[in-house]
Amino acid sequence: VPNFQGIEMNSSTSERPNILLFVTDGWQARTLSDGHDCKTPTIDGLIERGVRITGAHTTLPTCSPARASLMTGLFPHNHGVLEVEHGVDPDQCVLRTEHPHWAQRLRESGYDTGYFGKWHVERTGELEPFGWDTFDIRGARGHANASQKGLAVDDTLDPATVKQYQGPEGYNDTLKLAVTDVAANDRPIGGPATLACDWLMETREKPWCCVVSYYEPNESLIVGREAYEQYDVDQIELPENLHDDLSDRPNIYRRDQQIWRDVSDDEWREILACYYGRITELDGQVARVLDALESTDQMENTIVIFTSDHGRYVGSHGLEAHNFGAFEEIYNVPLVVAGPGVAKGVTTDAIVGFHDLCPTILELAGEEPFDALDSVSFV
Repeated sequence: VPNFQGIEMNSSTSERPNILLFVTDGWQARTLSDGHDCKTPTIDGLIERGVRITGAHTTLPTCSPARASLMTGLFPHNHGVLEVEHGVDPDQCVLRTEHPHWAQRLRESGYDTGYFGKWHVERTGELEPFGWDTFDIRGARGHANASQKGLAVDDTLDPATVKQYQGPEGYNDTLKLAVTDVAANDRPIGGPATLACDWLMETREKPWCCVVSYYEPNESLIVGREAYEQYDVDQIELPENLHDDLSDRPNIYRRDQQIWRDVSDDEWREILACYYGRITELDGQVARVLDALESTDQMENTIVIFTSDHGRYVGSHGLEAHNFGAFEEIYNVPLVVAGPGVAKGVTTDAIVGFHDLCPTILELAGEEPFDALDSVSFV
């Protein structure tokens, strides 16, 4: 448990704070480390005026189980979502709805609630029963389906940068990376911020909670040219464990590593440049929302939380993706908290869980936690 005794705190407020939560997908936590190649000026600013928790870990490095844990404060075996909700038979991935979600508690206590972007917690896509008065998740879902089917390969992409991985016989080719001249705000990555900004600009008298949620930087690595060209591909530092032979690890890890064995160091650098570029674009989307918040004079009474559902390998241990393996690159997630009552400019390696955000958000809002014995507030 972090000890904040003696640390200067922001001035407190008698008003119940607003909650603004950013949830990304597949963001490797170490990209926020000092001196890292990845450029994140907005998140760096949040770190300067808040707390960065370097010991934050997801409950499972897979989207749906992790996001259900965030909402319920429970481990996957207790909330019932053990796999991605779109990838298994209905009886194998069922959210146990008898467990409350923190947004329900906030709404009951008088908060306005809005959710924009990736949901991926359960299959109905109807968020009102889970505590969200206003929500829009459809555009982000459509983007995910398109990119996975290869529909994103079109005239907007620079053909010189399009890379596809050829699957075994009987499998489709997979779009791995590409550069586009379409600006981020005009692509699906810009959708959640646009919706959130519109919602934040509305006049409301009650405190509010807003979630801005993303498929990025996961999925196919399509990045805008402006962000991509901020990186010198030839100079990008490769993961120290890129050529890990995994000789003392389970054989299944080495089998997965074979998928990527023909990727050269130069190709890994290009993959990393696109991945970092997507993170830089997301950083810009966070800035859009914070600028809108600032324009409404609500920043001083808003707690801002930035995190991700899980990490991604992007070459670490010679692997890609995130769905299995007991490595820090996929379990360790970024977590930054800033706002009224939060310590300033502090980095702690305290171990907290992604699911611990559930009771933490409730406590920050002045609410009693519900009976979720797997998690504990880290306020």
